[in-house]
Amino acid sequence: MEAYLRFVGVGKRFPGVEALCNVSLEVAAGQVHALVGENGAGKSTLLKILAGVYPPDAGRLELGGRPVVFNSPQDAIAEGVAVIHQELQLVPDMSVAENLLLGRMPHRWGWLRSRALFSAARAQLVRLGEAIDPACAVRRLPIAHRQMVEIAKALASNACIFAFDEPTSSLSQRETAKLFDIIRELAAMGCVILYVSHRLHEIFEICDCATVLRDGRCVASFPDIAQASSDELVSQMVGRRIEDIYAYRPRAAREPALEVEGLTGPGLSAPLHLTVRRGEIVALFGLVGAGRSQLLYLLAGAARPRAGALRLLGRPLAPGRPADAIRAGLVLCPEDRKKSGIFPSASVQENIHLSARRRRGRFGFLSETSERHNAEACVRRFNIRVSSPAQKIANLSGGNQQKCILARWLTGDVAVLLLDEPTRGIDVGARSEIYAIIQNLAEAGVGILLATSDLPEALGLADRILVMRQGRLVGDLPHAEATEEAVMRLALPETVPAMASV
Repeated sequence: MEAYLRFVGVGKRFPGVEALCNVSLEVAAGQVHALVGENGAGKSTLLKILAGVYPPDAGRLELGGRPVVFNSPQDAIAEGVAVIHQELQLVPDMSVAENLLLGRMPHRWGWLRSRALFSAARAQLVRLGEAIDPACAVRRLPIAHRQMVEIAKALASNACIFAFDEPTSSLSQRETAKLFDIIRELAAMGCVILYVSHRLHEIFEICDCATVLRDGRCVASFPDIAQASSDELVSQMVGRRIEDIYAYRPRAAREPALEVEGLTGPGLSAPLHLTVRRGEIVALFGLVGAGRSQLLYLLAGAARPRAGALRLLGRPLAPGRPADAIRAGLVLCPEDRKKSGIFPSASVQENIHLSARRRRGRFGFLSETSERHNAEACVRRFNIRVSSPAQKIANLSGGNQQKCILARWLTGDVAVLLLDEPTRGIDVGARSEIYAIIQNLAEAGVGILLATSDLPEALGLADRILVMRQGRLVGDLPHAEATEEAVMRLALPETVPAMASV
């Protein structure tokens, strides 16, 4: 099969970092080619070169056997390239329809044709099987729907080369299945597909072949992915074998850390009762729209409940007050790191100390020396890969940003840690490190409530799995009884009645 897209000896340097070195790979028309590797391996940099965001410092890009030079994203789009970036490229205050057709809006004599705009947008959303209002502002959509809008925007461009960077990190199984159908259609039409994902089961399901990047270099190629194994891919990605990514370690649960009684509020369709014990990891599983994130926001005080009572370590905690929750030791690591978890323009040190400054100051003054020493200790403790704590957090990989958020809360006393999709968009190596942090915290007596849409993650980590469906808790499965079939049977709509309490 003749290649249509070629990267030939591509190199890219940033100050102090060689992001890509002599990378060569080729993708044929009608082929779905996986690009895998740890965060920081160079995958996103390679896609940004394809998208015209960065020019290569060495090597060249070829389309159909001819060299091309992209000086801007517009050049790449003109050549039929569509890249769906992991960090969504949407304008939040514009409507879904305006985002889908941005730069290509239908008009007549300089006037926007609104009816044609919304009709074209609706057609693309129907193609993806999504009931999203084209007139809705993007900022009002949940992250899963925003991801689908980003995908629909690429499809609307009528491109012939598609690059997907972690497209399913926020999607439900239904949405993922629909996306895979679309990718198969594109491949059957002769389009070129590059697919980046840390979810290895997706690679084996949708891809024909794979290239592995490590430290900015191509270290392995698999011309036929069906002849490879997950162990081989992981070994090439991280340079070592990971026998068990999740490494479940049973623990004896202790006294209750968090008790919730009759909680109601946004995202919940029935009063909710739950308990998380000290030293226990409880996974909160559900399909998109089940109410997992809304529940965590209610518990952390980021959303105001209508009714209900919380007790933390046996003491009442007034819901709806984030500062009170943090002081008491109930803290949240949100799903959307970029939007809600970090200050991208601030340094690693500043991000780590966002919650700790009230404790580390003296007489109301900040101590630069104390903060620097504490940040350096956190970098060592959590193995945060950073040149120095003064580096901007925006320049770190997703896994290292997540470690910084964990370090922020763990500089103080934490009783219960709420984690919302803690490994979204994070590679297997960083996942393993974050899982080890979570396990160690539980063994130290911290209660963990972990919301995830990754079923293997829930099965591999949790002592119990709480299943949510349509805003209510419908199941409580101990680790020994939790199977994929049992969890999915509860999570799918209208299969069993809701539980009164768990």
